[in-house]
Amino acid sequence: MPNKDYYSILGVQKDASADDIKSAYRRLAKKYHPDINKTAEAAEKFKDINEAYEVLGDEKKRANYDQFGSADGPQFSGTSGAGFGDFFGGGGGFSDIFSDIFSAFGGGNQRTMEKGDDVFINLTLSFEEAVFGAEKTITFPKLEKCSDCKGTGAKDGKEFTVCPDCHGSGRMRYQQTTMFGTTIREAGCTKCNATGKIIKEKCQACNGKGTKRIQKTLNVKVPAGIDNGQTIRLRGEGNDPMREGVSGDLNVRITVLPHKLFVRKGLDIYLDLYLPFTKLLLGSKIEIPTLKGDYLLSIPELTPSGTVMRLKNRGVKNLNRESYGDMLVTLKAEPPKSMDKNLKKALEDLDNKIDPRAYTKYQNFLSKK
Repeated sequence: MPNKDYYSILGVQKDASADDIKSAYRRLAKKYHPDINKTAEAAEKFKDINEAYEVLGDEKKRANYDQFGSADGPQFSGTSGAGFGDFFGGGGGFSDIFSDIFSAFGGGNQRTMEKGDDVFINLTLSFEEAVFGAEKTITFPKLEKCSDCKGTGAKDGKEFTVCPDCHGSGRMRYQQTTMFGTTIREAGCTKCNATGKIIKEKCQACNGKGTKRIQKTLNVKVPAGIDNGQTIRLRGEGNDPMREGVSGDLNVRITVLPHKLFVRKGLDIYLDLYLPFTKLLLGSKIEIPTLKGDYLLSIPELTPSGTVMRLKNRGVKNLNRESYGDMLVTLKAEPPKSMDKNLKKALEDLDNKIDPRAYTKYQNFLSKK
């Protein structure tokens, strides 16, 4: 989702209530709806206010936007296609508001707008591809509007008639009288399935469905720093709608394979470095791998096993800005697998030469027994 000031787009303050946001959206949607205002500027404005309300009208997305500058929080969302989010989905959100807007203008020839279903696929990346970014080619199944009938479901896109019930509007008004009075409800026409058309002869290519299942291939740019379990959303690359409307989104869920040495936690990289105990006693310089190439690590003498050394900015790139995590190297003393008599004698002599009082923590332990 692009970085836009959604509060300014809707003309509300950042502390605006949910009701204030909904009220502002209703007012602007009525003003700039394409069926009311047919200018190109209005169409662009209408898209922006829809995008703004998709985020600010949802409590979780709004919280993510306020904290991370993105409705998806720390996750990455693709930007392919303009997209309308879940504007026409269920849950009493946009569908209810648009119904109110249409009713306010008397219905007329309003069409039922529909959002195609989202498509969900998995993409497996190597550790390096996730850290540094990559470009991957993916192939996935989706529903696409039939080119033979242009999505009408009718032969050659012409073999249909105007629905006699709704007169081509796709909408019907139903009146019901109860003890509480008369109510009028507007809904999609059941005779033509809200299309406004009655098919005389089906399209042979899609069997009258208006859509066909295809295998689509796309190049996906994986951003540097994406993590296991996050999702790349490509707007408008999902299933085409059965009727008029916008296509759904393609959601690519990421699985990252483990690395043979590194462990990732957030933006930080962890490495367990096993060394001969003598290297920690005497101090040493050890060349270690990092995400940014080899690094000469200086270990001071008398370094305890378990010490963690932090290498600043040698971790993973932040998805949302040009900053990096750290690399944390845990130093662990490793004893030799075996000792011959000479090595054992040398170590015994060394142990005898070291003043026991030099082992502060060991002496504290003995004093508490």
